[in-house]
Amino acid sequence: MDVLTQIDELGPVLAGVIGGITTDQLDNKTPCSEFSVRGVLEHMTGGATQFAAAFAGDEPGTPDMSNVLGEIGPALTALFESMHRPGALAGTVNAPFGEVPRETFARFVVLDGLVHGWDMAIATKQPYDPPAALVAAVEGFAAEAVPPLRDGVTFGAEVEAPATATPIERLAALTGRQI
Repeated sequence: MDVLTQIDELGPVLAGVIGGITTDQLDNKTPCSEFSVRGVLEHMTGGATQFAAAFAGDEPGTPDMSNVLGEIGPALTALFESMHRPGALAGTVNAPFGEVPRETFARFVVLDGLVHGWDMAIATKQPYDPPAALVAAVEGFAAEAVPPLRDGVTFGAEVEAPATATPIERLAALTGRQI
């Protein structure tokens, strides 16, 4: 599955989870040990703002984090639209972990969004069932891309998923999440 198709499938998955979050759930702990629900939303909003500008060749603005539930949708929309612009996936981009091909970085964006969607769904007790083909494509990428980035923070040690784990749970375990 190409990365633009992955982006197109990820958008509604994230919108469904984010749309189900209430303000009283923002401080809930997530399976991502570094973040509460608010922290995941701030991380995703900040990253989406920065990377939309990078893919578009612009300077990033500063998102208003006082209303993370209101800011995340427009930030993700701008990011996804910037990755769809002609030529956006050509060349390289300066990612948090170094210079990488833009298409590879777009795959990291999908991985991050898909797993953080699971984090938020678990923390807010929502169902989370992204398309199996999307999860399989992201898992194939993650199996190769994640191991060199394991630092205990960005990605923890892989956790063994139980035999009954769903595809998204297996992907979460691959990134170091306890399931």
